[in-house]
Amino acid sequence: MAAWGPAVATRLLRVIRGFPLGCVRRTLASQTEGELKVTQILKDKFPRATVIQVTDISGGCGAMYEIKIESEEFKEKRTVQQHQMVNQALKDEIKAMHGLRIFTSVPRS
Repeated sequence: MAAWGPAVATRLLRVIRGFPLGCVRRTLASQTEGELKVTQILKDKFPRATVIQVTDISGGCGAMYEIKIESEEFKEKRTVQQHQMVNQALKDEIKAMHGLRIFTSVPRS
């Protein structure tokens, strides 16, 4: 068996670097278990939402999510209030996350 040289080790480290332990690159187009769970919670909390999109941006381990949600419930609320509503809906799940990016909007009439 051939020994790994510095070039191979450098390439391998570039691939691994930046991923928390336990994370793997996603290769499938389907949603992860975490994405499905967060999506269902948001559907339950925002039944009038016209768009709910949850993406695990941590590489598949559930450490960081990006959420896009469009709902009538956000009407006449400031952006910070809209984000507080999402944070409140996910308060238990957020405890296990390292980060969360939230994008909210109101459907156009």
